[in-house]
Amino acid sequence: MTTLTERPDVEGAESPRRRNRFRSDRTTIYLLLLPSLLPILVLSVFPLLRGIYLGFTDARAGRNVEVSFTGLANYRELLGDELFWNSFKIGLLWAVGVTVLQFLLALGLALLLNQQLRFRGVARVLAVVPWAMPPVVVGILWKLVYHPDAGLINEFFHRVGADGLRTNWLGDFSTALPAVIIVGVWAGMPQTTVVLLAGLQGVGRELHEAAAVDGASTWHRFRHVTLPALAPVIVAITSLDFIWNFNSFGLVYVLTAGGPGGKTMLPMLFAYEEAFRYGNYGYAAALGNVMVVIIIALLAVYLRRRLREAN
Repeated sequence: MTTLTERPDVEGAESPRRRNRFRSDRTTIYLLLLPSLLPILVLSVFPLLRGIYLGFTDARAGRNVEVSFTGLANYRELLGDELFWNSFKIGLLWAVGVTVLQFLLALGLALLLNQQLRFRGVARVLAVVPWAMPPVVVGILWKLVYHPDAGLINEFFHRVGADGLRTNWLGDFSTALPAVIIVGVWAGMPQTTVVLLAGLQGVGRELHEAAAVDGASTWHRFRHVTLPALAPVIVAITSLDFIWNFNSFGLVYVLTAGGPGGKTMLPMLFAYEEAFRYGNYGYAAALGNVMVVIIIALLAVYLRRRLREAN
């Protein structure tokens, strides 16, 4: 008679073979991640660390220029730089204005595209066309639209007999920033629309149907069903939009290059001017470091308030 022997209880213990296999799997994972980590380290992490270091030096443009460590000298100079703080105020106006308008218009468009409409697929494709266009192309396109002589807007006012409303939209002190904000909203709204549309499709129709059975109006269903379900998506996309808008450079540079008279001089444009027009690399790096710290602090406060409201 054959006697079956029970396997000894080794629960909680790892065999050497299993440990070796686990280590091999971890090594394989790291090797697979290495090709994607290298570009991040070379193109993002290293430039960031280099920029932080340059912010504490007197680095300037030129060959064989001696760089010396200056400590907080750049930051002390920055505290009294009215031009920088003015550009920071303009950057906040730009970022808040574009982000708020993007969200409101994108939410309305997402609600529309979520309905059972004819040619809904075509409408969704057309809605994301501005997103597919490079910022330089968008800037050139809208620069033609705003052209003081042959632009579409001024031509429209001329044809309807309202020549008094014609103006140099990008060259007038009072209209330059609003005109640029409109372009920023138009260019960035598609990505917000796509994210909100994806969030809307995750809201169960049975919730709306149950609310409708209970007698809730369309507005009450939107307020008490749709918005709470979209709250995490709204917090995420508006936060990202604010960061992207505050760090905008290419679009505004093509449209106005910071003019007229600095009325559209965003912080990134100001840092660019200091670095590549005046050659003050150390001071420009200090400006970038300060902007990073400020934007992180503002974003932390914003996220905390929005998450508190969502809960």
